[in-house]
Amino acid sequence: MKTLRFAIIQILPLLAPYLFVGVAFGVLINQAGYPAAWAFFSSAFIYAGSMQIIMVPLLSAGAPLYMLAIMTFLVNARHIFYGIGFIDRFRSMGWRYPYMALTLTDEVYSILCAIKYPDDIDPWKADFMIALLSHLLWILSSTAGALLGQALPVDLTGIDFSATAFFATVCVSQWMGPGSRIPALTGLACAAGFMILVGADRFLLPALSASLVLLLFLKDFIGIRMGGAQYDN
Repeated sequence: MKTLRFAIIQILPLLAPYLFVGVAFGVLINQAGYPAAWAFFSSAFIYAGSMQIIMVPLLSAGAPLYMLAIMTFLVNARHIFYGIGFIDRFRSMGWRYPYMALTLTDEVYSILCAIKYPDDIDPWKADFMIALLSHLLWILSSTAGALLGQALPVDLTGIDFSATAFFATVCVSQWMGPGSRIPALTGLACAAGFMILVGADRFLLPALSASLVLLLFLKDFIGIRMGGAQYDN
């Protein structure tokens, strides 16, 4: 119980963003004509908030699976950097290792980097509980959003703008934050360049690919630090 209470306290900052974005995704997928089960299973197995939101209009437009797969990799490629710093830490957790890799979201990464364990808390159990509770919160939020979309007797046309607002907020946070502005400028330059070169209908994949390659080369200059808090025992 001590470990559970400790994990709940750690994920309290996630309640607002997970609930809001999760419910928005659930409503979006319902408005696109998909049942609540799609929200549940995509949140359980994909578990990538930004990609799940992108997925809805792509599915509605009949995008092929290979495009979804490539975009999922590119949009979530930053998790490669997260994972590198946690390989030894997660590997030492035995059977929990694959699940910890799946559930290392931006928010969980931030928690695990800054966490301080009391002496009476098992770090392995605490990390696993934090990851599990965060995952369950996301599944619950998105499924509730899909069910809410079915139950509300109001027209929710335009709710898909929440996806635009979500990414605009991320971009503004990146720009206004204390870190380097190079990632935001790199993404902007690649998007603008490829939109001019190949058009608005086909610029997204090459722009994401170019941004990823450029940021890989620039990571030392930007000052990306990979790693996290280490276990004391």
